[in-house]
Amino acid sequence: MGTHLSRTVAEGIAFMQIIDGKPADALSGARIDVASPSDGKVFASIPASGAADVDRAVRSARKAFDEGPWGRMPAVERGRCLTRLFHLVESHGTELAALESRDTGKPIRQGRADITATMRYYEFYGGAGDKIHGDTIPFLPGYTALTLREPHGVVAGIIPWNYPLQILARVLGAALAMGNTLVAKPAEDASLSAIRIAELCLEAGIPEGVVNVVTGYGREAGAALSAHPGVDYVTFTGSPMTGTAIQQAAAINNRGVTMELGGKSPQIVFADADLEAAVPVLVNAIIQNGGQTCSAGSRVLVQRPVYEQVAAALADRFSRLVAGPHDADLDLGALINPKQRDRVAGMVAAAEEAGIPILARGSVAADAPAGGWYQAPVLFGSVDPAAAIAQEEVFGPVLAITPFDDEEDAVRIANGTEFGLVAGVWTKDGSRQHRVAKRVRAGQVFVNGYGAGGGVELPFGGFKKSGHGREKGFEALYDMSATKTIVFNHG
Repeated sequence: MGTHLSRTVAEGIAFMQIIDGKPADALSGARIDVASPSDGKVFASIPASGAADVDRAVRSARKAFDEGPWGRMPAVERGRCLTRLFHLVESHGTELAALESRDTGKPIRQGRADITATMRYYEFYGGAGDKIHGDTIPFLPGYTALTLREPHGVVAGIIPWNYPLQILARVLGAALAMGNTLVAKPAEDASLSAIRIAELCLEAGIPEGVVNVVTGYGREAGAALSAHPGVDYVTFTGSPMTGTAIQQAAAINNRGVTMELGGKSPQIVFADADLEAAVPVLVNAIIQNGGQTCSAGSRVLVQRPVYEQVAAALADRFSRLVAGPHDADLDLGALINPKQRDRVAGMVAAAEEAGIPILARGSVAADAPAGGWYQAPVLFGSVDPAAAIAQEEVFGPVLAITPFDDEEDAVRIANGTEFGLVAGVWTKDGSRQHRVAKRVRAGQVFVNGYGAGGGVELPFGGFKKSGHGREKGFEALYDMSATKTIVFNHG
């Protein structure tokens, strides 16, 4: 996977969305320019679809579900289609990694890592769909009662811009494994890899209309999709504010939703922790993807006896971090767009004005293109747990360190935000590991490690403002299906 391709991939291409298995422009003919975050230069374009285009896609998915071969296909055959998609992603990995990196600004090694994870999703769900089954239920004499797991029908997947390949894979894989059809609406800032995956789905033998990708602005295409009466289930990954709007739209039609929203994930470092092992993980958990990760470890809570030691070690590493263009493959890339860069910079400036000390700053590479949307990593120390920088999701490479006294204090601070997505616990004390892991309100808790969302096999989702429902693993298959109860009266 050479870096040269990531500089030139998709250059000058007017991409088309995929509706009913065919390339399609927006009915209006309107288009959106695609710029690389690394230099701010336009290199491609996508359709700017509206409600009429969404309606075409939903009708296509409905027809494919109701009338096409997909709904009658045995689960094992659906799985084989997903397995073929896994192999196609593998064979096109160089192209897809380059496309993802140029489109999102992430370093090319992160693009490669996203390919690895994407492949695993299709591999996992390719083998999972025929493992889901119902139960028989003891009932009255003369009756046999049983349950089946059945698909919802048409699933709407609204995909964010931070991990478009991965998040599309976890939605598409689980939805199709259970026999649903899909209309995916990727973020307007990162749609290219979703379009390419839809093309590969056709190569994998997935029938026309089963996977549709509609591009456009969230306020137009996204809003129309979440409110469409032909959609049976909605899944969304993104900000709590947008998630609320999508839930309200889906509620008009009484549709179910899975919401994976924001986070302010703590990592709790006790005095007996293996600090040498912990420190590099603490750093990576906030700079991965430029901090644009819902499950980023954005708060580090450190027990007072080792606070100064941990703060110094983190400061040393932060001072050496460098942001630069995706093809330079530095510690982190650019942020997704100017709005996000300005938002992060504004939150950093507000924390500085509030008197919160900056322990270290990284840098932007001297030769980084002037038009790129870069934010140097920032480390804040002695952060009051009530401060905005410790309460609000920054979605950038900004880490807040807060000291704590004892276990009770640590749990109180960890649970003291509106979020509850992921947490880390660092301690050698086995009893404490269990106590704290159980008391922290988070959908995933890592002990002496941090997975920032964890593996494909691990159920993922949050508590409180971080959302509801679960993606990944077998739990996602339950969300992507409904229980039907059948009762036989045989006298």
